[in-house]
Amino acid sequence: MAPKRAVVLLLVLVASCLISPAAAALPIPPGPAQPFVPEYVGAPATPRSVPAPDVPRHPFMAPNGVNSMHDDAYATDAYAAPGPLGRNPRVTSATYGVQECATQAFDRGGRMVALCGGLLDRRLRLIDPATLRTIAVHDLLRPTLRPGQSPLTDLCGGAYFYLDEADRAVAATTDRQVRVVAEDGTRFTEQRRYDLSGSIGESDCLVALLPDWSGRIWFVTGGGIVGTLDRDTGAVRTASLPGERIANSFAADETGGVFVVSDHAMYRLDGAADGAPRITWRRPYDRGTRTKPGQLSQGSGTTPTLIGRNLVAITDNADPRMRVLFYRRDTGTEVCRAEVLAPGAGATENSLVAVGNSVLVENNYGYRGPQSTMFGRTTEPGIERVDADTCSVAWHSDESAPTSVPKASLADGLLYVYGKPADDEGIDAWYFTAIDVRTGRTVYKRLTGTGPQWNNHYAAIYLGPDGAAYLAGMAGMMRIADAPR
Repeated sequence: MAPKRAVVLLLVLVASCLISPAAAALPIPPGPAQPFVPEYVGAPATPRSVPAPDVPRHPFMAPNGVNSMHDDAYATDAYAAPGPLGRNPRVTSATYGVQECATQAFDRGGRMVALCGGLLDRRLRLIDPATLRTIAVHDLLRPTLRPGQSPLTDLCGGAYFYLDEADRAVAATTDRQVRVVAEDGTRFTEQRRYDLSGSIGESDCLVALLPDWSGRIWFVTGGGIVGTLDRDTGAVRTASLPGERIANSFAADETGGVFVVSDHAMYRLDGAADGAPRITWRRPYDRGTRTKPGQLSQGSGTTPTLIGRNLVAITDNADPRMRVLFYRRDTGTEVCRAEVLAPGAGATENSLVAVGNSVLVENNYGYRGPQSTMFGRTTEPGIERVDADTCSVAWHSDESAPTSVPKASLADGLLYVYGKPADDEGIDAWYFTAIDVRTGRTVYKRLTGTGPQWNNHYAAIYLGPDGAAYLAGMAGMMRIADAPR
């Protein structure tokens, strides 16, 4: 383990272990520098809704906005519901030890279902959204250290899950299994387990899974396998993308299309008559010359984002400037492309956010791990909006958001990112940040805390049914909510 990474993990461990992990509703330690940075910057937002095409409800998933990391099967990362407007926002937190709940969903009772992982465990947590108290825990398989993979960036069986139409968590595990886990508000019960090890090699692993509109469960592996799982019979069928790797999730639409990006090309796949994955089209893109700091692979760092009825967007990894690429979903025809972020200093490992006919892209260039944001340092700034109509950048923001998986509220017209400004005094302050999606103007920032324990390390922002925002840090969970009127 690199010395810097060892120091970071030790600091996080010490900070979080000052509180017993069993006391799950106790707060994340605030950090000694917290009194020396502003708690709030800006002013409350006036909500201005943004028109956007409706995203159809997936028949085999929980409702849009609460079913998965990217909010819906289109992977829009945009909510129809409101989020915090910045009216005296309050931050509450709970520590779960050295464990990050990067993927979250909400059941029909409004409770949080979270997939949480640390260096020694993977588990589902059922969490009270108001208090952040853990209601129930379901252990999944313990992760193993894989050759050549840092445990801080290994997505094997620990990054993605979804809630199905019956509110059951469908999760991949590190032993190449898919588990279906139900909960009744008080406890978890595993209902079914599918073993995919006969179709996936021992050195490979499941990265992400999602159903298509017929109910088949699709999955992708780090080694470039795309597969389908019949949830009634358990039959597994696969297709291989030789010489290619997959490091992100994927999207699906109502026409049967499944949209996957590898580190070489963008794909549409459809199910054949027997349910096997069939490549409908493949479009290579410029994968650049290197894995840029801030990315997990040499290629696109984005989950494909579906827009309206016939567009899909990703980023490439071109040098010196990364580009946003728009394709037609039916034919794969490239509609247009737009260069984004600064030359030689632009990269993203987070999904684009769809707002109307535009996408929002966040710069993650320079993030090599938690040490990249310690001692006052941060990553390269840059958040931009690209309009598909003109294929041009509509605005640029200089906010630095190292790894936040941003989200938008269409109801409020706000983009939420998790910012970390540089500081000459060496203070590491983390801010929940709201940006106007029309203009790129920063509306407000609310401090969550100072120190590495507040680093989200690729965890996504979520808006709950209660209008609060939720975000995992390396030592627990945060909730940001407007003060009651």
